[in-house]
Amino acid sequence: MKVTLISHSPDPEHILAAAARLCYSASDISTVMENLTPEKTAEFVKYLADLGHESPMEHVSFTFGIEGVSRSLLAQITRHRIASYSVQSQRYVREKCFEYVTPPEIAAVPEAKALFEQAMEQDQKQYEQLTAILKEKYVPQYIAQGMDEKTAERTAEKKAIEDARFVLPNACTTKIIMTMNARSLLNFFHHRCCNRAQWEIRDLAEQMFRLCYEVAPHLFEKAGPSCVSGPCSEGKMTCGKMLEMRDRYAEWKGLK
Repeated sequence: MKVTLISHSPDPEHILAAAARLCYSASDISTVMENLTPEKTAEFVKYLADLGHESPMEHVSFTFGIEGVSRSLLAQITRHRIASYSVQSQRYVREKCFEYVTPPEIAAVPEAKALFEQAMEQDQKQYEQLTAILKEKYVPQYIAQGMDEKTAERTAEKKAIEDARFVLPNACTTKIIMTMNARSLLNFFHHRCCNRAQWEIRDLAEQMFRLCYEVAPHLFEKAGPSCVSGPCSEGKMTCGKMLEMRDRYAEWKGLK
């Protein structure tokens, strides 16, 4: 997995502080950003966090490049609906020797790992066979429609992989560009940084958190699973590792 912070709102905490200041003062738009020193900005951001006033956080956004994650993760992350996603298409991009994610628990057992790799190899073979069969069917049809041979070959392959992709596994990797505003990110971190989240999306969430914290430490001071800044929200299903989690996030924030 590789996660990159491609871009973000310029000076996000300053924008957030200005939005918060407008809510609670008689400032005009032309003056709302005046005298917002770093100290004042930090105060406004902390005030919002303590107050639970999250709507101003929607004014700043962060865009991530995500590579080497599974289609299984894609199904989970798109449940976070207040976000924008661009995903590499299996309909238009042929999966030649596709890469895949191996779950750690499978990788840890030689017999399971061998069986998993065999399944991936078989999926690749079936994908290629299906593509070839369908392409052979479509080429004559496109030539009969008046296409030259080269165009017919290219068009037939695109049509073939559209259906051949159905045999590809959840483990198959994909690439995503994702944009979220800060409010959605806080919600995402709350749910997906938790120890009870599925391991792959938790890894992604933790990497995203660390990238965001570098850019806006006051904004993301309390970000992470609920147990980092308060009680565990999982009730009877808690992992019981609250102190361990707090130590981990304190280390990432440079507090230990």
